[in-house]
Amino acid sequence: MFRFFTRRKGPDFLKMLLEQAQLTREGLQAFVRYAKSGDEAQAAQVGKLERDEDELRRVLIDELNRTFVTPIDREDIFALSRAVDDMLDYAYTTIDEMQILGVKPNEFISRLAEVLCEAADEIYLAISQLRDHPNVANEHVVRAKTLENVAESVYREAVRHLFERVRATEDVVQVLKLREVYRHLSNAADRGDEAANIVGDIIVKMS
Repeated sequence: MFRFFTRRKGPDFLKMLLEQAQLTREGLQAFVRYAKSGDEAQAAQVGKLERDEDELRRVLIDELNRTFVTPIDREDIFALSRAVDDMLDYAYTTIDEMQILGVKPNEFISRLAEVLCEAADEIYLAISQLRDHPNVANEHVVRAKTLENVAESVYREAVRHLFERVRATEDVVQVLKLREVYRHLSNAADRGDEAANIVGDIIVKMS
């Protein structure tokens, strides 16, 4: 297994995964800025980075289909690429959902966005250390998984806060809209946890 990491022939899939993780990282940074300000320019930036990452993923899959020997299991490359892509997809579709439902950024959306951004940072750092320092990569995996628990805690607090505010029938519609957005962000955190699990599996296979 280790000898594959030293080969330089063919596509560098770890480099491509890292480039993809960087786009997710930048996209979630823009999402945090949107979640704090509602700035449409930041929403547009998230959309642009999401499209850029989709294109990079298409290239990665094309290379994967044409490459016989890969540095790590091709199933893991495909799954990690998908999970990293999903993290940014969820940010993009959350913005779309907020705009459709007329939901404005608030404290809880901002906090969840920040947790997702931290998770994207940890996934990026884990992939960056995977080739030469798998033990360090595993430390970032553990941190990324911890952040999923943090996101779940914020989600539950947000939902509790929602129902505490219900005073009249008219409040119910807004509660349902916000709960849908919160749930979407909770699902985004699950994608970060999935990416961390895949990196963890790769590390185990390298041992």
